[in-house]
Amino acid sequence: MDLKHYLRILWRRKWIIVITTVVTLTIVVVGTYKTTPIYSATATMRIASSSTGSVSSYDYYYADRLMNTYVKLATTTPVLDELVTRVGLGSVPEIEVKTLPQTELIQITVEHSNPQTASLAANTLAEILISKSLELYTGSGESSLEILSEQVASMEQEIAQARTEYLNIVESSPADTEAIQSAQEMLDLKQQMYSSVLEQYEQARLKASLRENSISVVEPASTPEKPAKPRKELNIALGFMVGAVGGLGLAFLWENLDSTLYTTEQIESVSKLPVIGKVPPLGKENSFEEMNANFSYGESFRRLRTNILSIDFPIRTLLVTSAKPREGKSRIAANLAYVMAQSGRKVVVVDCDMRVPSQYKLFSIENKFGLSSILEQKATFTEELQSIDLDGVHVIPSGPLPENPSELLGTGQMKNLLDRLATVFDLVILDTPAALAVADAAILAPMVDAIVLVVCRAKSNAGEVRIMQAQLKKVDGKVIGVIENRAEHTNGYYYYHHKKMSLKK
Repeated sequence: MDLKHYLRILWRRKWIIVITTVVTLTIVVVGTYKTTPIYSATATMRIASSSTGSVSSYDYYYADRLMNTYVKLATTTPVLDELVTRVGLGSVPEIEVKTLPQTELIQITVEHSNPQTASLAANTLAEILISKSLELYTGSGESSLEILSEQVASMEQEIAQARTEYLNIVESSPADTEAIQSAQEMLDLKQQMYSSVLEQYEQARLKASLRENSISVVEPASTPEKPAKPRKELNIALGFMVGAVGGLGLAFLWENLDSTLYTTEQIESVSKLPVIGKVPPLGKENSFEEMNANFSYGESFRRLRTNILSIDFPIRTLLVTSAKPREGKSRIAANLAYVMAQSGRKVVVVDCDMRVPSQYKLFSIENKFGLSSILEQKATFTEELQSIDLDGVHVIPSGPLPENPSELLGTGQMKNLLDRLATVFDLVILDTPAALAVADAAILAPMVDAIVLVVCRAKSNAGEVRIMQAQLKKVDGKVIGVIENRAEHTNGYYYYHHKKMSLKK
């Protein structure tokens, strides 16, 4: 398979590709324009995780945990319930909370069909996170700052009590140096402890103050002017691409499943026979004048005549058949007789299709008597032989429809008739019914010198051609080749056709 082969497949299945693409694109466009617009609003927050100048690996680890904690917190049920209550929503909107890599920023994105509601919900959720930030450190119990504050107050009372005891001893027992010394040491100890607790309290108070400012809104969400979904241009582009790709896939699938014969190569491959004639399609009703008027059509039969006459054994009787009806075998048989007569030969066409005869119509003769009359011995072939206004062409029409056409064709009368015709004419052409429709062609096959099969391009089926050939082979029919009907025009045709037209002008 080369590129031309694939291009022929695509051209042959172009309507599958076009229809699939158009249908897919139509569905996408209609769906896109009927979809409710969704607006997206984003609020950006900063989570400060370190207040010192130096940064350690622990700080990075802590910062990552802190950022992820806020991301998870923003989508917890209590937070979302509070958001729904504050904004007055009927349900939880579509929310996405994510961190920005290599920063201390998180983004809160809310999607809603109302742009004002989307921006309000994003900003409200940011406010809720700020209000919930202290709970991350205090939990439900007392904070370290509150505990240290109680300890400072307690130490102040103890220092006051120790100072009072010291002064009392100094006033009451000034000579008792040992007691005074002990009271002084206790007071100093209490003051030292107070200083330590007070330092811890100040540090905790500073940390709490920093923590209160560690989470803030950097950029509040603004009311979006354009919807974020659906993205019409992107959807249409993707719809076109999906439709085109789907169409291509269906085209090749259909080609694989379709057993119709579309090319000469396929016909030769299936039939295992050479194509000895390629008859192009004829635009209007057949007439013998068209053989001369239509260059391509007439030349195809002259080439067919040459190929048949070049067979390496003499052919006096030639059977023309096809797998199924309406493949053009009767017209081809009549035109072949005409071109054979043009070469100076004496030709007779015998219409062996006594069920649906065609030759009397093609040659514009009567069909009151004919082959059936001869086989039923109601007349002789000389009586039923009709000359045509075409030099050298004679016709024996089918005659009246008998009760048993197949049985008549299989009698010795038919064999004797063919032998007698072969002595009078240079070529006897038999137009038989379709081989798969009735057994007439198989009955006549052993009686003739050669058989040609008519295969209509883009209509004949591969399986039917194989069955027809197998049936003729069983009865020892000598098939010499295939005539491809409705064949494609060649480049040579277009050259000579246009040359002829230019000469006429």
